[in-house]
Amino acid sequence: MKYKSTRGGMAGLEFSEAVRIGLSSDGGLFVPEENINFSTEELNSMVSLSYEQLAAVIISRYAGDFTAEEVTDCVARAYSKESFPDNPANVTKLTDNVSILELWHGPTSAFKDMALQILPKFMNYSAKKSGRSEEIVILTATSGDTGKAALEGFKDNEGIKVMVFYPECGVSEMQKYQMITQEGSNVNIVAIKGNFDNAQSGVKTIFNDTQFAEELLSKGKILSSANSINFGRLLPQIVYYFYAYMQLVKNKEIGMGAKVNFCVPTGNFGNILACYYAKKAGLPVNRIICASNDNNVVPDFLKTGVYNKNREFLTTISPAMDILISSNLERLVFDACGENCYTVADWMKELNTTGCYSVDEKTLSNINQHFWGSFATEAETSSTIADVYNKYNYLVDPHTAVGIKVYRDYIATTGDTTKTVCVSTASPFKFNTAVAEAIYGKDAIDNMNEFETLEFLSEKTGQPIPAPLKGLNTREIRFKDVCEKEDMKKKVEEFIYG
Repeated sequence: MKYKSTRGGMAGLEFSEAVRIGLSSDGGLFVPEENINFSTEELNSMVSLSYEQLAAVIISRYAGDFTAEEVTDCVARAYSKESFPDNPANVTKLTDNVSILELWHGPTSAFKDMALQILPKFMNYSAKKSGRSEEIVILTATSGDTGKAALEGFKDNEGIKVMVFYPECGVSEMQKYQMITQEGSNVNIVAIKGNFDNAQSGVKTIFNDTQFAEELLSKGKILSSANSINFGRLLPQIVYYFYAYMQLVKNKEIGMGAKVNFCVPTGNFGNILACYYAKKAGLPVNRIICASNDNNVVPDFLKTGVYNKNREFLTTISPAMDILISSNLERLVFDACGENCYTVADWMKELNTTGCYSVDEKTLSNINQHFWGSFATEAETSSTIADVYNKYNYLVDPHTAVGIKVYRDYIATTGDTTKTVCVSTASPFKFNTAVAEAIYGKDAIDNMNEFETLEFLSEKTGQPIPAPLKGLNTREIRFKDVCEKEDMKKKVEEFIYG
């Protein structure tokens, strides 16, 4: 399996090289050059596999220059009991028709752990395979969860430094504390005065600075990414869609071959794109339901074919979805337009210069064969958190609540009663203030700080606080730096050169 850029500038790369570089030199994203397809016989054989065994099977098909032993080693170390004391991905039945795929049982209590515990292992092998000795400098923008997961995955990793930028007022207090108390000798965290799109655009600008890249290379360093723009981040996410399906089969909720829907809370479009790749690879998926919050740029695109980020950026209680530039959508558009890299390059240039682009009818039709999208307002998100808890005694975070509300919209609009898996992306305790306020009212937590609210929510619901979130307020705050978005490159240079 080889990899190529969505914009045509690079092709024929091994998996290890695509992972090591992260982003193509033409600004495009790497995608597989061939389609993967798992046969019915192969799907049947997956039902009895553990998560680790399934991950090894799927990843091996995409990581063409990794040996079976290398893939198995990456998987074993990523999904160890130390990082995931229980099953990495739980499938919980909510109703006869709806199951919840819980992806937050890892070291940072968010779904990003599923990929960012294994990406550093990919990186280590990729560096060795390249035969090059440059130090890898990971640059990542985060809307909350990616940052902590990347820091945790790469901390104290020899030959790698990792730097995270996050919007100063665009993450939850719990997410912020997770980052600013991060341990590790090779990490750095800087807040920026702006939103996530500013942080992401700033990182991309640094990646596309060829003079800076050459300067770094002359000093034995190379930039790479831990965001889902790196295919090595995206690949492990394909696994859990297969796993969820196999659990439904194993539990006799469905028969092998029956189609299911997946409803995915959507920000940067990586998580939901992994579901699309799973479908392309033969997983029996009916409809992929795209759930957004008030920053509903993607659902608008699915309806109109016009991607327009020229709108007010809204800060919500589901901050991982507070995004107006969904980078991974480029991979989907590339696929849907027949892999016309020149057209994609033109569209992305339009987006960069005008903040808007429009796809043709055929491309939009190809996308809508697979996707359906809508959004939830802040009030709807809060009411869904309360409703799910009161009806089912089940706690959900705001992102998961957005997904459930949009799924209900989907049912009301289409009447489709296909079994559905709603993807749960974070522990409700990472957003304890929003969750507690939704269920018990604002007055109940008035004058409580973040950690008092954490204890309150646990005590009232009888649910334990996840181990990664316990005692954060007693840890040393190591990172207090804040910068203007225009100064991000300067901060990177300070981190690299000291």
